[in-house]
Amino acid sequence: MPVFRDFNFKLLVIEQLMYEDEKLTPAFSIDECLRAKGITDPQLYAFDNDLAYTVLDEARAHFEALEISEELLATVDTLVLDGGLQVYYECSPVWDGEDELFDVESLDDLDLLPNLRRVTGAGDCGMGVPFKEEILAARGIVSD
Repeated sequence: MPVFRDFNFKLLVIEQLMYEDEKLTPAFSIDECLRAKGITDPQLYAFDNDLAYTVLDEARAHFEALEISEELLATVDTLVLDGGLQVYYECSPVWDGEDELFDVESLDDLDLLPNLRRVTGAGDCGMGVPFKEEILAARGIVSD
């Protein structure tokens, strides 16, 4: 199975495959995960345990262990960068998009997406390593 080097880049791919295309199933739900542990309010849980602006351990463990086949990765032709992604809620239910928690630090994982053709929202985000137009263009990827 392919291995991602950047957890936050993997989250972008998971967003597309799990929550948009619904090809990567079952969809992970932090609400359901925490309910199984007797926690009924993920946001209150995060605040009460000083976890408000972190990736919850349950989500990190799930998404880090999640294997995505080369065949499935080959179906990804678009990535969307936006602070309101579902996968971000599943990782950090109270995250407000105002810090670098989900910034991509490396574009090395572009190699895992042979059919990626578009990155939307790249110009509007403050990525740790920005989705530079010239890097994407060199791979035949349009950014808008």
